[in-house]
Amino acid sequence: MALLKSINIPIGANAIDFCLKGIDGKMHRLTDYDNKDILVIVFMCNHCPYVRAVDSRLVQLQERFQSQSVQFIGINPNDDTTHPDDNFENMVKRAEEKGYNFPYLKDDEQSVAKKYQAQCTPDIYVYDKKRELCYHGRIDDNWEQPDRVTSLDLSDAIEALLKGQRPSSDQHPSMGVFNQVEGVM
Repeated sequence: MALLKSINIPIGANAIDFCLKGIDGKMHRLTDYDNKDILVIVFMCNHCPYVRAVDSRLVQLQERFQSQSVQFIGINPNDDTTHPDDNFENMVKRAEEKGYNFPYLKDDEQSVAKKYQAQCTPDIYVYDKKRELCYHGRIDDNWEQPDRVTSLDLSDAIEALLKGQRPSSDQHPSMGVFNQVEGVM
């Protein structure tokens, strides 16, 4: 495994459609969230130490912004043959343990992650009502020590959009783990 940062995706890029099974047993599509003003797509998984360090922050952000038409979606693109912790059954367990309050979807073939050019877990994309990319970066400036966070990048981006403004163009990439086994995160 190697540390990798998210790549620079052009602001304004359109969200890409998907149809993935969620831990609720239902199929989820991008259009299922057309009623939400802001969509936050997070490529994540169970085993990644970076995700494990911040997934409670994702839960807190979804809770905070849920009543303001903001929807988080977690997508797990990992191959569960190389990472058994990331299989569907363990996704359900992790979501229950951590209290995930957002859909958690499985990208078995990694086709969605590849279309989005996701490079690491977590890799975070924020879309406006028109489903144009407005933010692609980190959650905050200290994944390891939440008590030392000084910049709430993801929260600030969402707040800006809710106020009808654009998030800062000074966006720092997310960083996480990438497993070098042929495209597997």
